[in-house]
This record gives sequence, structure tokens and C-alpha cells, in this order.
Amino acid sequence: MDRNNNNAGEASATSLRGLRVLDLSRVLAGPSCAQMLADLGADVIKIERPERGDDSRAWGPPFMPDTAGNDTAESAYFCSCNRGKRSITLDLASHAGQDIMRRLVLRSDVLVENYKVGTLSKYGLGYADVAAINPRLIYCSVTGFGQTGPYRTRPGYDTIAQAMGGLMSVTGQGRDHGDPQPLKAGVPVTDIMTGLYATIGILAALQSRATTGLGQQIDIALLDVQVAGLANLATNYLATGRVPEPLGNRLPTLYPSDSFRCLDGHIMLIIGNDEQFRRFCEAAGLSGMAADPRFLTNQLRIRNAAILGPVMESRLQEGTVQSWVLRLEKFGIACAPINNVAQVFDNEQIRARGMVIETPHPSAGMVRTVANPLRLSGTPIHYHRPPPTLGQHSVEVLRELAGLSDQEIGRLRADGVV
Repeated sequence: MDRNNNNAGEASATSLRGLRVLDLSRVLAGPSCAQMLADLGADVIKIERPERGDDSRAWGPPFMPDTAGNDTAESAYFCSCNRGKRSITLDLASHAGQDIMRRLVLRSDVLVENYKVGTLSKYGLGYADVAAINPRLIYCSVTGFGQTGPYRTRPGYDTIAQAMGGLMSVTGQGRDHGDPQPLKAGVPVTDIMTGLYATIGILAALQSRATTGLGQQIDIALLDVQVAGLANLATNYLATGRVPEPLGNRLPTLYPSDSFRCLDGHIMLIIGNDEQFRRFCEAAGLSGMAADPRFLTNQLRIRNAAILGPVMESRLQEGTVQSWVLRLEKFGIACAPINNVAQVFDNEQIRARGMVIETPHPSAGMVRTVANPLRLSGTPIHYHRPPPTLGQHSVEVLRELAGLSDQEIGRLRADGVV
């Protein structure tokens, strides 16, 4: 499939064609969920505040450049998670704005929001309110701490969840590099995971609705997602009571599994069993080490990692990253260069997989964003809309779905409602 074929989407088979989504979320977790639904073919309408819009529109630099290389008003952050949507502005604090939202709700299948707990209920737009007029609506609430519990009214961001949910405590160099300092992950992984969990919840609720005819509320919290994201580290703790510590790039249950310095950069190695370790030793010209009683099994290699690691790194420093990658791959050893972001997008595999797409944009010319990684053989992803400018589709949506005349829209605009 041509990953840059951006204009065929609406006329082609897509998984969620005919589904309408109201996106009242901001920043990353909720918007990334709604973007996933848009990539899958849903008509996603982003509801934004008049004049300001989504907070992340102002989160720059960098801003997307126009054809002359000058900054536009579109932040790169906003463009990362709002592809495929239509944008309208609406003042939900006004009675007129609330009335329009109810009209939109009547003609929609899903609503995604990340307001503080109770805020939309004050506007008559909480789950109970909208379910009363559209019982088929699936209402996905994304918050920092969920709809229940003592922290439910606290504001929540990705790094807050990373901190409270334990991720920072296991990220960074180990004690062999001194006193470990807690670090956030290099990307907002909690937001990203939350967006994916929210998408899964919505798809599950749609399947349930196909049987029952009823929608439901989805309550998803960044903190819950981050705790779930501790995965095997959480289970290890629950099984043993031992608190995990940061190990740098090492895996806690496997060695060698670490980054090593080469002549011109770093390489990441994962050696998954004893046979692979023997093959590594052969490839590296360290055959004597394979028979060393200190390194015969994975458990022994973990116990003696402080001895084994420096020997391996000393040998690897004699060659370049690429020379070692080519040699170790011939021996079936899982390895990779540790790339910077520029090297990622210059990688032949990334290019072959079409992981960068371009969509025409009204102010930025062609906007380049990262492609959706899903590959669906029957209903492929299509990219039919770029990230929208603020309120770009207000008039068409209000005409089409709210049934408003141009004169009514003009009055609402004069009153600052849209």
C-alpha cells in the first residue's frame, strides 16, 4: 500500500467508516485515541475553545513551517496527534454552546473527553446527561486519576503519572553508576499507552453495543495505565516483595542484555539463551569465555555481569557499530545500533515501511507526520485530512450536523459561541 496515498480514504473501505466521534480532549492521551479512530475511518470532530483551542496548539517551538520555511501557527506537538479530524470551536460554558453539543451528541457514536471530574456535568454534558438523550453513545473519560478515589479531582499529566506510578523509579542508570536519579522516559509513554487503552475500550464498547444496543462510559486514568504498564516488574514485585531498581539499559532477568560502547557509537545486544551466548562468543573472538564456569548459564551471567560486561565492551570497542551489527547478525544475535531520531528516519527499514506520511495543509503546505503502524489487509489506513487549523470546519459541521443556517451561525460567531 502507498503510505502517502492521502486522498483516497473516504471513498475506500475503512474499518470504522460511518462512525462519528466527538473529540473534546486536549494535549496527547485523548487526542491520540481520537486520531487512531480517525485513521481507522471514523469521522472525528474536534471540539475546541474559541480563540485558544487545544492547549497543545501553543506548545512550541517547533511550529510547522510553511512553503517558504517560516513558522505557521500550527505546533508540531498538535500535529502529532490530531490528523484526520475536523475542528470546530464551541464555548461549552454558554447555553447556546451546550445546546449545539446536545445536537451533535444526538448524531454521534462516541465522545472522548479529558475534562476534570465533574466539569462537563456542570454544563449538563456529563455521561448521565448525554446518555439520557442518546443511550447508544459511548462516552470515554480520560483523566489523571479516574472518576473515583481520593485523587479523582487532582490534575494529571504524563510525568505526574510516571512519577507516582513507579516508572521514574526504574528508569535511569543503576547503582553501579553512583546514586540512581529518577528519570522520566524520553517520550510521554503514559499518555501514549492511555490513548491506546482508550481506543481498545471504545472498540470493545462498540462491539457490546452491537449486541445490546446501548452505549456505556469508559473510565480510564493515566495512573491506572502506568501501574498496568509496569508489566513484569510489577508481577516480579508482587511475587517476591523485592522493590525493582533502575538497571540502565539492562533487562533484570537476562544477561547479556545491555548497551555497549563501540568505536563510533553504541550497540544494543540481547542474548536470549545459552546457545546464543556461545554464538556471540564465537562471533566476537571470545570463544574461551563461552566455557568459563562463571558464564555457563543465564543465572550465572546475571550474577557475574560486573565481570562479563567490561570484557565484552572492551572487545566491542575495537570495531564500529555497523561492522558489529553486520557480523553479529550473521551469527543470529539480536542487536541494533542506538540511533538518534535523524538516524531513525534515515533507516532503510523505516523508509521501506513508509513510516513518514505527507498530507496537504492549508497553511503549512505539506505536513509530514509519523504513519499509523497498523497494517490491515482488507481495510487499510488512509490519510485523508491533515491536522486541522482552529475552527477550520465550524461552518460545515454546524450546517451538516447541528442543522444551523448561515444566519444562525453568524449570530453565534458574533456572540463568541463559535
